[in-house]
Amino acid sequence: MKEPHNHAKVGYGMIAVSASLALIALMALFMADDVLFADRMQRENTVHFNECKANDFKTEGCEKYWDRINNQISGIYVELDE
Repeated sequence: MKEPHNHAKVGYGMIAVSASLALIALMALFMADDVLFADRMQRENTVHFNECKANDFKTEGCEKYWDRINNQISGIYVELDE
């Protein structure tokens, strides 16, 4: 019986794994100074939403929330003059 040799497939798999690990390392290197990047983004978006909510979503930049308010699920009802 002939012994199967999958050296090429294993080699390609190892190359793919090492490339993905190198990509993760590069991402970590560039984001090392801001380890709470996602947390900071979420907090900034929450502050913006609360400012828009305090101004009844009528200030500039709050238009992106208009399709998500004035319904039973959100529980936020404001009168929008488009």
